[in-house]
Amino acid sequence: MSHDAYARAQKQSANPRDSEYRAFAKVTKALIDVSESESQNLKSMIEAIHMNRTLWGALANDCANPHNQLPEDLRARIIGLSRWVAAYSSDVMRKRESLEPLIDINRIMMDGLSHKTSAQAG
Repeated sequence: MSHDAYARAQKQSANPRDSEYRAFAKVTKALIDVSESESQNLKSMIEAIHMNRTLWGALANDCANPHNQLPEDLRARIIGLSRWVAAYSSDVMRKRESLEPLIDINRIMMDGLSHKTSAQAG
């Protein structure tokens, strides 16, 4: 998913958190599929990791925008997580580290996004 696709999806949704949740769900499913695959197809792994890095990069870029309305501390943490995702993704590719930490951090983000979405609906 490119940064442009992420931005378009975010603009089309009535609730940006819904778009973010869907983006994380798509990327996380790709990571899980690769992780659970017995063949560990290198092409699929590269594609899933690239999509994940792109998503996190888009989030970091958004958080770096001075017009972003999230609290500064939260924005800084998201940028830090994005940097960790990029570095760890390289370790996955070079050293064949586990995909599980990437999947776990995405699930945590999805959980946070779903709580905010349901809290806003109620």
